[in-house]
Amino acid sequence: PPAVFPLSCVVQSYSWGKVGLESEVARLVASSDPLAHIQPDRPYAELWMGAHPRGDAVIRDNRIPQKTLGQWIADNPACLGAKVKDAFQGHLPFLFKVLSVNTALSIQAHPNKELAAKLHAQFPEHYPDANHKPEMAIALTPFEGLCGFRPVEEIVSFLQSVPELRALIGEVAVEQLERSGSDDPRGVSAALRVCFTRLMKSEKKFFVDQLNMLVKRISQEAAEGKDTSGSNGDLLLRLHSQYPGDIGCFTIYFLNLVRLEPGEAMFLGANEPHAYLHGDCVECMACSDNTVRAGLTPKFIDVLTLCEMLNYTPAPSSSKIFPATQSQLDPSVYLYDPPVPDFAIMRIEIPASIKLYLVSAVDSASILLVIQGTAVGTSTAAASEMTLRRGSVLFISANESISLHLSSPDGMLLFRACCLL
Repeated sequence: PPAVFPLSCVVQSYSWGKVGLESEVARLVASSDPLAHIQPDRPYAELWMGAHPRGDAVIRDNRIPQKTLGQWIADNPACLGAKVKDAFQGHLPFLFKVLSVNTALSIQAHPNKELAAKLHAQFPEHYPDANHKPEMAIALTPFEGLCGFRPVEEIVSFLQSVPELRALIGEVAVEQLERSGSDDPRGVSAALRVCFTRLMKSEKKFFVDQLNMLVKRISQEAAEGKDTSGSNGDLLLRLHSQYPGDIGCFTIYFLNLVRLEPGEAMFLGANEPHAYLHGDCVECMACSDNTVRAGLTPKFIDVLTLCEMLNYTPAPSSSKIFPATQSQLDPSVYLYDPPVPDFAIMRIEIPASIKLYLVSAVDSASILLVIQGTAVGTSTAAASEMTLRRGSVLFISANESISLHLSSPDGMLLFRACCLL
């Protein structure tokens, strides 16, 4: 039976997604499937490439009896590769995605395995499984997100120039942070935890009043042409227009604003606070739905759990950019290999001068996404030749390779998710 085949992937229409053809997700779908109808007012937020039960990819090969990738893997677990199959109990260990973000996602963090097991046992309706959920995002277009706690001096500077923030946290906690010295990192983290928890647990009426005062003040200053960067004014007004009266608006004073250029990545380990703000990216994550949220969302929020679990280690935003390493064996391949076993991503940039390219075999099932370029793919493990164009998604069983016969004048850009144990 074929072990390499094309997939038709599920689109998720979350409200924060870009709408219609403004969305990279929609553009990829439209390009890969000429019959797809893109609705101009529908958000195309996420494309799920994998075997997740809430978005299992459909196999586009009528010689294969199984309808979905999940069913096919269940019947052919050897396709995962021997090591992956044993380590992850016969399941594909990752979910690969494209995200098109128009408005901010919730302030969130993902639990480690120990906390995930505990949350799932206590609140299965909110925490549906017992797995951790590390994630990595690689920008396709300029991409912005909040990620990790800022250096303390930046937070202290905001506490001194934003009296509304200072009022919410309270003088005692603020002074504790101002006095904490860089020679005592545990003291800094403890003070940061107290400040952030006091902010997130402040009384609704009180924080809405303070937020309205702040927004009014910043709006007036901006109208008068004053520089509001000392109060992070632009971002505050943007988030407030998206989520008026939401406590999440204040988190911009604690969390780094990270800007990624196309090809740059950020890795979000367990307990790292984050919120994507705008842009398009490919994302890979461990197979889990566990998200602890606390703001910029209408969904269930669990402030106590979030404030307890977070990693309160301050670091500059530049430290959040995760580097790719160029492959020694194949200069077209850049590897993003995060410090977790569940997944890795390859960015494959095939120059225009190459007309025949081998997508090499790895000892893991992988999923290949075409972002740019066209080719005909052949493989001894495929039923027939496959046309690859922008938006095409292929499943490649472990230890199978594909020859690409390129037909586009400007080369190709591919992303490949796999598991490198």
